[in-house]
Parts: sequence; structure tokens; C-alpha cells
Amino acid sequence: MITRKNASISKFIIHKVGNKHNDTKNAFSEKEVHFDEESYDLMLPFLLRPFGSAVQSYRFNHHANVELNEINAYSKQLFNDDDAFIETSKNIVKHLYEQSDSAQIKTGDVLVAIFEGIEYKEMVTNAIGIFKIESKINFFQTYLENNSYDVLVQKGISSKKVDKGCLILNQKDMEGNIILSVDNNSYDAQYWLDKFLNIKYADDMNNHTHNYLDMCSEFSSEILKTSYGEQERNIFLAKTIDYFKENEIINIERFKEEVFEEEKHIRLFEDYKKEYEGEQNILIRNQFDLAEAVVKKDKKKIKTDIKLDTNIQIKLDIDAPDAAQEYLERGYDEEKKMHYYKVFFNAEG
Repeated sequence: MITRKNASISKFIIHKVGNKHNDTKNAFSEKEVHFDEESYDLMLPFLLRPFGSAVQSYRFNHHANVELNEINAYSKQLFNDDDAFIETSKNIVKHLYEQSDSAQIKTGDVLVAIFEGIEYKEMVTNAIGIFKIESKINFFQTYLENNSYDVLVQKGISSKKVDKGCLILNQKDMEGNIILSVDNNSYDAQYWLDKFLNIKYADDMNNHTHNYLDMCSEFSSEILKTSYGEQERNIFLAKTIDYFKENEIINIERFKEEVFEEEKHIRLFEDYKKEYEGEQNILIRNQFDLAEAVVKKDKKKIKTDIKLDTNIQIKLDIDAPDAAQEYLERGYDEEKKMHYYKVFFNAEG
């Protein structure tokens, strides 16, 4: 997460990126943008707002040597040489163009900016922003002609959200520059994260927490739901979130003891963990510090609805781990030859 209250834009340029699969070409600007006050006051928060809620950070990656990562090299040029801004920004667009390995990759505007006064974890630094605007919206433009007003439709950039963007901070840790990324058009996430930026999650508490929660969510869907039904899945997820809320340090052995009641479920979980690590090519830590911000964000993505084929849905509270176990019963009606849920309550809300 960043704080932008003292942030400013010191350099800014707009180019257009094409797609080599549909014969659209790049188009480059030769001069930086010089804002008027109104457009500047709109542009600054538009670009930085998405990173105010970004929890996980990334680091540059490369299969051989991270120094060979293109965006890593270009960012060093931008940080170290003010005069290289325009030419380096063009090279960034050329690199993005080369990653358009499908006709589905959208063309668009590429905005490259240098920010000053970015605050990240109590550090104040400058940063490079790279943004791709893929979607334009229609808007009405009124104009005066022959003493009467008329209207026409024009296309423009929505000021609500960027399609894709990254923020490369001029701050490093043991793994390299700290990078934040957002993608609101995730149909081609690999193209942006893996091919253009070539970045990976930082090896920190945020990533460890996210990986564990993601594994638990997948386990609940692929194993528990399939073998034992939605109720068992939701009970497990609620207990998982409850454990994460109650512990600052996550220990996998204590987690299994507190969340599972049956030994067979523990064995299923252990087997799934090994399989998940192999498929995702990651290592789930046996103990790590909890990142509360990640839990808060990832919890919103967990679905606890029980959807029935009779057009009825039962929504369970992820923060009430005992409710699904104590006040919801699943059974089978022999007469109707149908499954049922029985819900207990004292009063309607």
C-alpha cells in the first residue's frame, strides 16, 4: 500500500502501443505532457489510487539473471538519467509491443510517469509508473453552432480506473526493487505480469499468507465440497478464517489440530498440500507471520453460498465458524427423494 498525499508527477508522456498480430503499429510522442491545473488534479489520483489498496508486492524476475529483465534495465535508466526519459519510455512501449503474441491483446494508450513523494511503509521515495489504457468510454460533447447547441459522441479515457498499471519504487530490499501492480482486465494477466513485466511475488509474509489461504480455498472446493458437500466446505473455510484472525503466527501443525476434527480430513489436507505445491511450483511454509491486510482482502473473495438446484441459496457468514455446524442440518427425505437443509434460528433479522 502507498500513501499519495504528498505525491506529485515530475515527468509524464503518452504513447500508443499496437499489436503485431493485427498490423496496428506503435505511435510515439516526442515531447512530455505539460498539464494544466485541472487535468493534473484529475490525473494524479487516477493513476495512484489503485495502489493505495495493493497489499502484495512483486520483485523483478528472470530465468537466467534478473539484470537481463528488460523493465528492470529500463527503470534503472529512468531513475538515473533524466535526459533518457523520452527514449526509454519509447523502448518500454516497444517491449510491450513484442509481448503481444495474440490477436486478443488489446491496443491502447501507454502512459509513463515519474512520481515524487510516494510514501511506502514510512519510506518516502520516487517511483516509475507504467500504465496501459485499453478501454475507452463513450461520452457526449456539446458544442455551439449557428447560435444553437448540438451534441456529438466522442470516446475518451474513463477517470474511474486504469486497465493495467505498475509502480516501480526506487527502494530495494534483499530481493530487489519493490513493485506494485494492478490489472482490471485480467483476461490476459500472463501477458502483463509474466511477459511484459516478468515479476514474481515477494518472498514475504504477505505472499505466505496469500498462498496458504489460496491453498485452503482450493482444498475446500476440490476435496471437501466434492466428497462431503457444501456445508463441510463452508465449515472448514469459516474455521480457517477464525484461526487466522486469532493467531499472529501461523503454524501448520496447530492449524490442523484446531480446524480438523477427523484424522481422515487431516490426511486429505496433507496429501493435497503436497499436490498443490507441485502444481503451483511454490513452497507452503510450515510457519510464518500473518499478514492481516492480506486476510482482510482475500476473505472478500471467498464464497460461502450454498446454491441449490431448486433456485434457493443459503448464505453463510464466513466470520461465524460454528454457525454452519450448530444451526444447519443436512438430510435426505425418502418420500420426496430429495436432499434438504434444516435451519435453526430464534428470530428473523
